[in-house]
Amino acid sequence: MPDRDPLVTDLTGMRLATPVILAAGTAGTLDELADVLDLSKVGAIVTKSITRLAREGNETWRILETKAGMLNAIGLANIGIEAFEEHVGPRIAGVPTTVIGSVAGFSVEDFVQVAAVMDGIGAMPAVELNVSCPNVRGGTEFGGEPGLLRELVRAVRPALPHTRLIVKLSPAVVGHPGGIAEFARAAIDAGAQPAGPNQRPGADALAIGNTMPAMAIDVRTRRPRLANTTGGLSGPAIHPVAVRLVYDAHRLVCRDAGVPIIGVGGVVAWDDAAEFILAGATAVGIGTGLFADPRLPIKIARGLAKWAASHGETVGGLVGGVRLGE
Repeated sequence: MPDRDPLVTDLTGMRLATPVILAAGTAGTLDELADVLDLSKVGAIVTKSITRLAREGNETWRILETKAGMLNAIGLANIGIEAFEEHVGPRIAGVPTTVIGSVAGFSVEDFVQVAAVMDGIGAMPAVELNVSCPNVRGGTEFGGEPGLLRELVRAVRPALPHTRLIVKLSPAVVGHPGGIAEFARAAIDAGAQPAGPNQRPGADALAIGNTMPAMAIDVRTRRPRLANTTGGLSGPAIHPVAVRLVYDAHRLVCRDAGVPIIGVGGVVAWDDAAEFILAGATAVGIGTGLFADPRLPIKIARGLAKWAASHGETVGGLVGGVRLGE
């Protein structure tokens, strides 16, 4: 009998308690938010993006508040895959929600190596390929050119025989002639030889999107306000852009391919999340909003449950349910 809990979500075979996910890089390396947030009440946590070697990241200042969100240029600061495997890996099974590992790198070999180690940890059913961080030099070109993205996914897929693959796309693709659809097709139809049974040749799911390249200048000193000069804009300012990208990806590619989308960008209230779902997202990532209110994911989940009930539906039944031409 189908599960009628309005919030229970099937994300590429993973049963999530709610469609609300803590986005990569916003909840610590693993479960640091457990002191202020009941993690059993969120659908999943995406870990901090992990690279092959440890990174200190960019100099301060590297986080700034803006009028409609946040600028960050953290620079993928993380403990590296060796320390992650040794110190974080054994704790993952004890986290009371689904854990998704975030993989970053600066070459195909970097991504493959990190993904292979995460596949061996065993307690993570999925990894997210971060090809869209605008705050580092190198690595992000994979998310800016469909051919390179296809090459990367084709190389990484065989390294994940036991693990689902989510590819996180950049909102900056709005300027590409093929738009988000071309990048979605490249990620999904990468042409790799699947390493496990019933695996796709490419991504099992997409996350759309990430921060948008942006900049702030101190008009008194005439200097960039971020030590890295530029960074990534997140928060409410980018939400309408992300909704449009989810809508286009779902309508043009993902719906027919049967590939779910995690909508990420500027969700600070339940109706922001509902917009993503109507546009075609199966799940919704919360990032910047966590900095203002760590309990926001629970509030959003409650709002979504009431919203779905008002339509006589589950949240899953409203995915892609935007009404056009009426």
